[in-house]
Amino acid sequence: MSAIDLFTQYPLHLDPSSKAITHPLPSTPALDTELTHLNTLHRSLLSLETPNNIPPPPLPINPKRSAQITKLRDTANTAYRKNNHPEAIKLYTLTIDMALSRPGWEPVALAREELAGLFANRAQAYMGMGKWVEGLVDARCSVECKGVGNVKGWLRVGRCLGEMGRWEEAKNVIEKGLEVEGRELLGLLEEVEEGLKRAGAS
Repeated sequence: MSAIDLFTQYPLHLDPSSKAITHPLPSTPALDTELTHLNTLHRSLLSLETPNNIPPPPLPINPKRSAQITKLRDTANTAYRKNNHPEAIKLYTLTIDMALSRPGWEPVALAREELAGLFANRAQAYMGMGKWVEGLVDARCSVECKGVGNVKGWLRVGRCLGEMGRWEEAKNVIEKGLEVEGRELLGLLEEVEEGLKRAGAS
């Protein structure tokens, strides 16, 4: 094992007046060197003539990006309601790209919530055009982003599988969805079971 694999925690002390960092342990050359560099850097930063030019930390959530995502999603929803499915798909795609471009310091839960709804909406637009494979991919992405509280996502996965005649898979998905969503998927489960019976009879 090399020295770089080892981690040693030292009890450091910050002097309230000078802000210098020291340690109460017996001196070691490596530790003394590190603390000397750290204290030198700290003093040089304090001596800068324009300390206020240091940029503030980024906002946890950029409100402009959130507003742009909401506006673009609403435009896509309008296109979908007008049965302009190709335009809706194009706009949902742009919105998904924007949501995916959120920087890493923003809450992951926010992006997952947005993406779950966007993928479910784009899946519905694909389904409106009879593009069941594309709809299935997006519906699965929606459920992957948010498995609980996402009835639309589960319904669209099951519906796409059913439309492709993949009844056994559809039943498995709906049963899995029922474990987290309650009774709202029972209607689709009945349809899927009817499809299974028809497929078995043919």
